[in-house]
Formats: sequence, structure tokens, C-alpha cells
Amino acid sequence: MDDVFRALADESRRALLDALFARNGQTLAELTAGLPMSRQAVAKHLAILEGANLVSVVRRGREKLHYLNPVPIGEIVRRWVGKFEDARLDALTDFKEQIETKQEKRRA
Repeated sequence: MDDVFRALADESRRALLDALFARNGQTLAELTAGLPMSRQAVAKHLAILEGANLVSVVRRGREKLHYLNPVPIGEIVRRWVGKFEDARLDALTDFKEQIETKQEKRRA
């Protein structure tokens, strides 16, 4: 799980994951075209994402297609986010939103 957190810590790698979420199965050239990075930088980031099992690769002839693997992120959600999904937190969030709405109405 540490590899996943390290991979997600970088903004460029998150941008690659977003690009694959938008359209799965892209080549290195396709991913490079949509980002302000060199081909080598994108390849390096993809290798880190592959190492963290966030991206899987399928070879089709000479092409190497990259696919998002959401399983590790789901594991993080269940392990770290899920335990905070509590009725008390929901109630506090609702209370906060009500107060902010009232304050905005007073300002208007």
C-alpha cells in the first residue's frame, strides 16, 4: 500500500490516472500528447504507476496500451476512508453546511 500512496503523491502521476480514467487503453504517445511532459517523463511516471499496480499494460502488436487498475485505490478507500464514514461525521458536515448557508444569506 505504501507504493500506492507514493505513486499518488505526485501531481503528474495523478494527471496520468485522470487521463486513463477519461479514456482507458491509451498508448504512451497518446498520453504524452495530452500532458505538458516529455515522452521520457511520462514513461518514467507510468513505470512507477505500474509498479504500484495502478496501471496495467496490454501489448497489442507493437503498441503498449495502458489501463487504469482501480483496485488499489478501492483498497485505500475501504481501509482509510471507510472508517471515517461515520454518522457523526455526516451529522457534523450537515451542521457545518447549514451554518455556512445561514451566514451566506446574512451577507447577501
